Amino acid sequence: MTAVDERPNLATPQDPNLDLGFGSVVARESRRRLLNRDGTFNVRREGLGFWESLYAYHYLLTISWPKFLSYVGGAYVATNTLFAVAYVLAGAHALTAFANEPIKLRFVDAFFFSVQTLATIGFGNIAPANLAANVLVTVESLIGLLGFAIAAGIVLARFSRPMAQIVFSRWAIMAPYRDITAFMFRLVNQRKNEIVELRASVLLTRWKGGQVPNIDREFIPLKLEREKVVFFPLTWTVVHPIDRSSPLWGVTEAELRASGSEFLILLNGFDETFSQNVHARSSYKAEEVVWGAKFRNVFKPPNPDGSISIDIGKLHEIERVPL
Repeated sequence: MTAVDERPNLATPQDPNLDLGFGSVVARESRRRLLNRDGTFNVRREGLGFWESLYAYHYLLTISWPKFLSYVGGAYVATNTLFAVAYVLAGAHALTAFANEPIKLRFVDAFFFSVQTLATIGFGNIAPANLAANVLVTVESLIGLLGFAIAAGIVLARFSRPMAQIVFSRWAIMAPYRDITAFMFRLVNQRKNEIVELRASVLLTRWKGGQVPNIDREFIPLKLEREKVVFFPLTWTVVHPIDRSSPLWGVTEAELRASGSEFLILLNGFDETFSQNVHARSSYKAEEVVWGAKFRNVFKPPNPDGSISIDIGKLHEIERVPL
């Protein structure tokens, strides 16, 4: 008697709504993960000139604080260095401090005079002494005013921009769940702001032909035990029960890896601090799913005042259990 594969086929290849916006070419040709762990996409935009593709404001808003501050500091030093060279080239009598000084000392005096001028400090110990120097002071003062205004605006925008700083567990797991198995991952809000009405969407993408990576992918929404939490003060373990209606029913670890499976995750919540919606994205490749494991408890014993604490450092910790 021939065995019948009871695993459900929930995908509808003709449904354009399951494309998600990646496009058929990306879904078919890409050999890397579609969505990085930090939420960025593995798609390059080429064909534009440097100035056409340059969007400095967006770049300065989205880079890390250390990189942003290093750019600001580097621009500040470079600007003062250029104006110091210009003051030295303006002549031996450009500044009052230049009298009877060698070139090296003139550059040092000109650099610190430029710092005072650019920042509109004006100690008064050094002053422009000829027309060329006065013209340079005029230009530098204008650049200083505009530059600090732009920098202050970007800093304010970086502080006021709402962002969800949600940390995903390093591993997803296949764990025992109510006499069956479930796909799970855990997340926590790294910031002290309050997020409410947090909703999760999880999709499974894999090659339609299993081990054949030259045909289209399928995108299958996974039904979650709970798709939304009203309050998110602690951690949330997102659970997809693997029952007979699940596309993961009967799938082994080897089959999951061979099909190039990737779990795409989208979170959407409301940030009370900024009164705006915030989003977070991530994904788990099949190699990042641990089979036969459960998450360690992150809750600490009750405090003397009766409040509850969690140890966020244990977010990624798992322990082995039989499936």
